[in-house]
Amino acid sequence: MKRFLSIVIYLSSFIVVLLGCSEVKQEDLQTKQIVTEGDFIYRLVTEESEYKENGPIRLIAELEYVGDKEEVLISHAASPFSFSMVETTRDYEISYPMAEPEIETVIRKGKPLRKAYTGGAGAYSAEDKKNYVTFIQKIMKKEFPNGHYIVNGLASYTVLENEETGQEKDYNLKARVEFRVKSSN
Repeated sequence: MKRFLSIVIYLSSFIVVLLGCSEVKQEDLQTKQIVTEGDFIYRLVTEESEYKENGPIRLIAELEYVGDKEEVLISHAASPFSFSMVETTRDYEISYPMAEPEIETVIRKGKPLRKAYTGGAGAYSAEDKKNYVTFIQKIMKKEFPNGHYIVNGLASYTVLENEETGQEKDYNLKARVEFRVKSSN
């Protein structure tokens, strides 16, 4: 009887340790990163560390001006923000193609410019393997398959530093967050 009780206690302890380790892994995911350069703060956040397969993913990029002026004019592509990703389980890269017109946006001090990830990322070619094409097609429809995703966020823009000389400064602020997608079964 003592031997049986010892085995039960040992197995129970082992299960508790395993469950504890899985919780630590969830907490180890970096879901928010803040990068500061000059008069700008770039934030990249995923609202959850874990999402359900084929469900919505909530990523937010934010750029805040904290300098001396009341507002600043930035120029950028279709958006100053991009959300390229890597799915590490399959080792798939998910690009974030974007049109590149030169657009100007005013950022007011204390009022961050904010953009949520809206999907549509990814691209593939006829030379890509069928599994990759199927995967990217799901991503493009905002149906994330199970896996571990690393978001390589970028805030890329230019600021006119000196109006008299026309001197500009390019900013390429990089941040990284990650999340998991689990099967709903």
